[in-house]
Amino acid sequence: MTPVTITHIGGPTVLIELDGWTILTDPTFDDPGRRYDFGLGTSSVKTAGPALRPRDLPPVDVVLLSHDHHADNLDDAGRELLRSAPTIVTTNSGSRRLGLKTARGLAPWEQTVLRKPGSEPLRVTATPSRHGPPLSRLLVGDTLGFAIGRTTETVAAVWMSGDSVYFRGLEQVARRLEVDIALLHLGAVRFGLTGPVKYTMDARQAAKFIERLRPRVALPVHYEGWSHFSEDGEHARARFLRESEAVRDRVRWLPRGEPVAFPQHTNPLTH
Repeated sequence: MTPVTITHIGGPTVLIELDGWTILTDPTFDDPGRRYDFGLGTSSVKTAGPALRPRDLPPVDVVLLSHDHHADNLDDAGRELLRSAPTIVTTNSGSRRLGLKTARGLAPWEQTVLRKPGSEPLRVTATPSRHGPPLSRLLVGDTLGFAIGRTTETVAAVWMSGDSVYFRGLEQVARRLEVDIALLHLGAVRFGLTGPVKYTMDARQAAKFIERLRPRVALPVHYEGWSHFSEDGEHARARFLRESEAVRDRVRWLPRGEPVAFPQHTNPLTH
């Protein structure tokens, strides 16, 4: 399996260095303190800033953007970064809204192959994501996950869930893909206006999914830094420790701003 280095910058923003490619997910680099409108009367305050700034990053080859219309996945500084990104892979609707020639829109299970001199081609597969309860897509918009890896390998080197609850589309991912490293967006997003309704996975759902997917490593991200998360990292950590070995031995916790190289030992990180 291709070696991978992953740096968690904050929220859903992760730098992935894979086989000569530099990949950035859901770029969010604004300072904390501002409240952002999420539509239909909902909003959230950013409570933590990024561990790294765009100037701290190596040149980015591709941005994987799960969706463009929520600021916790693409904020103002992230939008500015997109202007210099050679390739952006996102939803079809997001590609149209961005209006950038570098944006490629995909539907679930569509693929695109990226090429650059001196590196193996990179295959990107869009995977299903649902950012809320049944029938919520018309209200919350389209979202995607992404699997990436060499075109010559059947195992996805990295798969990111995007902002999603547990639903049948994720069960399709578990059936159709072999995944080495899984980036899971957690946090159990909730808004006061919609009460107990959750818009991303909680730790219980994540544990169920990890047991089905069986990645070599599961990395929780996007569970902190915003007021709309109802479960923080400590809650998720405690939940995973109560799960079976098939779950708890796969989960690792990334330090913010520090590159972590994989493959590594299989014991959870102690950070």
